[in-house]
Amino acid sequence: MDIGLDGGFSEPVLQAQSSFRAIMDALANPGTIRKFADLASAHGPLTAELVSTLLTLSDQDAPIWLSEKLRQTPGVEGFVAFHTGAPIVSVTGHAVFAFAEATDELPALDKFNLGTQEYPDRSTTIVLGVSAFAGGDELVIRGPGIKDQLKISPVGLPTDFVAQWAANRALFPRGVDLLLVGDGAVMGLPRSTRIAEGH
Repeated sequence: MDIGLDGGFSEPVLQAQSSFRAIMDALANPGTIRKFADLASAHGPLTAELVSTLLTLSDQDAPIWLSEKLRQTPGVEGFVAFHTGAPIVSVTGHAVFAFAEATDELPALDKFNLGTQEYPDRSTTIVLGVSAFAGGDELVIRGPGIKDQLKISPVGLPTDFVAQWAANRALFPRGVDLLLVGDGAVMGLPRSTRIAEGH
């Protein structure tokens, strides 16, 4: 029986530390691409980038939500339990972290925990797999950590992403944060970032 033990980090402490630095750097510098120095091994539909992020951020005190495809793939829940001990929740609003390998597996952003005015940091951080960081619709982003503005064009965002994000940004300091992962790298879009369609 596949209980999901294969894959993951070969050097857990060192790889988690380097992945954590990449993720934090990506959130501090929105819209920039930060390479994972030493990727974990993929596990079924969990890409190497999703695994690296999941193993870096998740622990027994942080409930996580997995997309339906991930949850229904044999071995994935066992993999998460073995490597992180994180409880898996079916209700999006209960998740500290949420993982989806593609946008068609991702519910609307406002279905997740948006935090409270008193505890905005309790909102969900969403980790979404993208097929590429360039080649999609051009977006212009502004906000903390960005000098003037930056243009990004990831492939694989929801078709109504700009509208969803505007609603999310309007809740600040509440709202979700977003990590896009793919191509050996991560891009951060914290809730403080303003996103508009490019021209």
